[in-house]
Amino acid sequence: MKEKLEGRQSILAALKAHRRKIELIMVSWSAHRDKTADVLTLATQQNIPVKTVSPEELDAAAKGRTHGGLIAICSSISLTTADELIDNIKRKEQASLMLLLEGVEDEQNLGFIIRSAFAFGLDAILLKKHIWNFDPLTLSRTSCGAYERLSLVKIEKESETLKQLSRSGLKIWGAIAGAKRTFYDMDFSCPCIIALGGEKRGLSAVVREQCDGFFRIPMPNIPGDDERPSLSLSHSAAIIMAEVMRQRLNGGV
Repeated sequence: MKEKLEGRQSILAALKAHRRKIELIMVSWSAHRDKTADVLTLATQQNIPVKTVSPEELDAAAKGRTHGGLIAICSSISLTTADELIDNIKRKEQASLMLLLEGVEDEQNLGFIIRSAFAFGLDAILLKKHIWNFDPLTLSRTSCGAYERLSLVKIEKESETLKQLSRSGLKIWGAIAGAKRTFYDMDFSCPCIIALGGEKRGLSAVVREQCDGFFRIPMPNIPGDDERPSLSLSHSAAIIMAEVMRQRLNGGV
């Protein structure tokens, strides 16, 4: 299936990741050369055809207006399978870290999470099959190209897949609001999966059953203040990933 990547960041990430077959890059003749030079240089090195077109032709081919003068015609990305993920874990020397997301309903939220996950060096994001209904090009754009480089795994049978990963040596820690322990009390130095539920329903019973333990993000208890909004999924994920990295960089809790 052919897809169109729009914008420098997404196309540059795709060129570096080598996970897509890029057939053609279209560049507007009015585009600033200093903002397209790195993309066009890589395209030349990889023998990818480049076609210079008018701004009107590029706008007509684009889905949005944030293309910055660049569009790439390319293949879709093949998702990582659970078996491939387990093979990658076995070959890795450092402790693995992944996110399992349930109930993601917003493409922007997911794109922000992918961007943070890639920045913090996560190995993969696991998504349940029935919530995989997102436009990959929107994810590439909202994640600033991180979607092109981070493994996403579609889970068809959560219980079976999590048991496989658990047998491979990963702990599964679930983030829930009512947990007794905060993430400061956890030891994230081991290979692990952080399971995050949706903003409305939290973690499902199926995933909770597979968890080795639970934690919450510490929040101040202000008497009489019952109207504070909860954190969005993308903010929660970023806060938790930052704590995991703090522990790992500091050598423990």
